[in-house]
Amino acid sequence: MPTMSSTTPVTPDYEALVQQFDEFAAAEVTPRVQRMESSPHTVERDLALLMAEQGWFGATIPRQYGGMHAGHLAKTLMIQSVARASGAAGAILQASQLPVSMIIHFGSDEQKAMLLPRISSGDTLLSIAVTEEETGSHVLGMETTARRDGSDWIIDGSKVHIGNSHIAHVHCVVARTASADAAGSRALTAFLVEHDRDGLTVEPHRPALGLHGFSFGKLTFDGVRIPETNVIGEVGDGKDIAYSSSILYGRPNLAAVSLGIHEAIMECAASFLEGRRRYNGTLADLPVLRDRIGAMKSRLMACRELAHQAVHMLDHGQSCDGELINSKYLNHKWAVESGQDAMELHGAHALRTDYPLQRLWRDVQHTYSPAGTGEVQRQRLAETELGAPPIQWSERLAAKTSLFLPTSTAA
Repeated sequence: MPTMSSTTPVTPDYEALVQQFDEFAAAEVTPRVQRMESSPHTVERDLALLMAEQGWFGATIPRQYGGMHAGHLAKTLMIQSVARASGAAGAILQASQLPVSMIIHFGSDEQKAMLLPRISSGDTLLSIAVTEEETGSHVLGMETTARRDGSDWIIDGSKVHIGNSHIAHVHCVVARTASADAAGSRALTAFLVEHDRDGLTVEPHRPALGLHGFSFGKLTFDGVRIPETNVIGEVGDGKDIAYSSSILYGRPNLAAVSLGIHEAIMECAASFLEGRRRYNGTLADLPVLRDRIGAMKSRLMACRELAHQAVHMLDHGQSCDGELINSKYLNHKWAVESGQDAMELHGAHALRTDYPLQRLWRDVQHTYSPAGTGEVQRQRLAETELGAPPIQWSERLAAKTSLFLPTSTAA
């Protein structure tokens, strides 16, 4: 478990949870890493089921629905621990947490009663389907449509880069329900689409650069019919639902994945330098290399503080959209910089496919684009300083109920 500084919001109660997360990662995640790496064309399903059985996908779901009600800091620590052992496993865990935000903040009473207990128990996994091939993070430019047909809706189009696309039971889909010219920001609507609906196709899994075992594939909708009761929120709420979910869940979740991988990179580099003999000492004795390790450690400490403090503020209902955005942006940026330093410190040794560093380097590349590229993050941060400030979703939607502080019995 990483050392916590005196200023971190991670109290001894949370550290007890972290110990459980680390023990699970050591017992269930680490032994599967090599199999996942050697089978990039295969979707990892066992780990998803095991984490679901722990109730972890219900980390932020209120107790009245059977959830942990553990808060965003606990969720971050959970994803961080798992991602330290495997970036792919961390991605699986975070991806099904993201659409939970849609149900908690915008779902009807009936949708909450139907889905949240099933998510909490691990019986139902969700995905979020917003991104499209041609429009990327330009949400208002999406072309997937949903049109009324009597009391139903019919969806046509496709979505890409859908986390847990091959294991989700329900997809939270945002589609166009009016022209942008006519409706502006009210042109989009969110829907629940069950995985076995006629006309819905999950395209075959294709391996990517990293995160082997994690599926983030393509969904195709060909006249998929769903009832009116599957609309999330109100017709026209789709943009708000997508943006708020991305800020409140997507960005801190990806920061946690980056942070876990960053910690693993740090451990790998330090271990290598300390174990590599050179004359009467080790590579770790060389000042020029110690300077590089010091820079990596500085970045890691800052990343940890950024990630933990941002979600601590979110748990307490404080305005923190900027902190959440900055945490995601810098956790990726600095993890990549540390990854490159580690690759250079290892020399040719880093390139061995049976050595973990090249896996860590590949995995961390995947946390850049989701929930907004670096350019998007910086533009959002600029909006907080220039012109009218954007909506603060952390103020509008953050739960104000008391946090779950685990006892030994609860843990």
